[in-house]
Amino acid sequence: MTQEKREFTTDLAVIGSGLAGMAASIFALKRGISTAQAGNTGAIAYTTGYLDLLGASGGSSSALLSDPWSGIKQLQKEQPSHPLARVPEADIRQAFVEFTSFLGECGIMYGAPTDHNVSVMTPAGTVKPTLSVPATMQAGVDAYAQRAKCVIVDFKGLRGFSGHQVVANLKKAWPAVSAERITFPEMEHGEIYPEVMARALEVPATREKLAEAIRQIRGDAEFIGMPAIMGMHNPDVVMQDLTRLIGCPVFEIPTMPPSVPGIRLREMFEQVFPQKGLTLVPQQKVKKIDFSGERVELSLSDNYGPIIIHAKTVILATGRFLSGGLEAEMDGISEPLLDLPVTQPESRDDWYSTQYMDKKGHEIHKCGIEVDDAFRPLNSEGNVVDPRLFAAGVILAHQDWIRGRCGAGVAIATAFKAVEEAQQVIDGNK
Repeated sequence: MTQEKREFTTDLAVIGSGLAGMAASIFALKRGISTAQAGNTGAIAYTTGYLDLLGASGGSSSALLSDPWSGIKQLQKEQPSHPLARVPEADIRQAFVEFTSFLGECGIMYGAPTDHNVSVMTPAGTVKPTLSVPATMQAGVDAYAQRAKCVIVDFKGLRGFSGHQVVANLKKAWPAVSAERITFPEMEHGEIYPEVMARALEVPATREKLAEAIRQIRGDAEFIGMPAIMGMHNPDVVMQDLTRLIGCPVFEIPTMPPSVPGIRLREMFEQVFPQKGLTLVPQQKVKKIDFSGERVELSLSDNYGPIIIHAKTVILATGRFLSGGLEAEMDGISEPLLDLPVTQPESRDDWYSTQYMDKKGHEIHKCGIEVDDAFRPLNSEGNVVDPRLFAAGVILAHQDWIRGRCGAGVAIATAFKAVEEAQQVIDGNK
């Protein structure tokens, strides 16, 4: 088969298909910026669906935060290089509103960001703070806040989620919670998987059978919790139908990754972006970037041959180790695409603390690339690599998104800032 080179010309190229890359594309589309996005599978499928802004102080105590906005003000004083400390609060608020409203328009409703974090359940049954949750999980927030009578349902053959484990960890704080195990309709034997269950629940007859099984064990529970399986493409419709059929509010709890809420977001983006005019090259890594011409040239390929993207501006949102944005070798940590310098401990011996659960965390989690105030990557001399190149997400240095519970916050806020700055270049204002 003859392979022909395909070329695209665009105002913005987004490299990366994780949360930061997807957020950047959303903000660009909302501003009418012609955009192309490329990247291999990002870590979005491993997310819980919760949108954390800042859930912990990240200091030596790593205290949990009920007010993320006060936490960001504290970051500005104590950790001014932290990416969240470098984005104005008004921009962060607008970014979350634009991001969640876009998701809602595309069929996955989220609660509007507020001034305070809410308490949500993890797959293990612990509780963590987050800023915004999918509509399919909101009843769980309400049930826990009210300490209402609730049954957590799990399923025979399902790994990665145990209702009894959830209850064991929550029982002291929530005496009225209990667990029941049932059989998922037409999946009576062997191991079953959340993604398969979610797609099955898009069929009304399957929902009716599941609701009947849950009604038999509901008792006088005011809420029903279950693993995140409420459909892949129409979760709010599935949730509303199950609520009607069971007779009380139902909610999802994330399973161990990869989880349905993350896969749900990824599939929605891949379906919706091309419909909105974005040029999407999924599951492919950019192999080379050339800044020598009037436009930046990105080179990649797929099964049909080579692809060239000509862009006025570029946003690097390739993530860290899981998605290949950074690589760790015996001689240090590197950024493989552009060979950007990576801020990291001087010695490999300093990557990790002696104790795995050390309250100070591990220095490797703060490594990343340096940027200026416009989120443009810097070279080893501290100069801008190219005025048309920007960066966003957890590839940025000086933040430990794991301990700070701020992965989505860093992704969304810095993507917003990067797009705003890129637009200045596109419009000829910089």
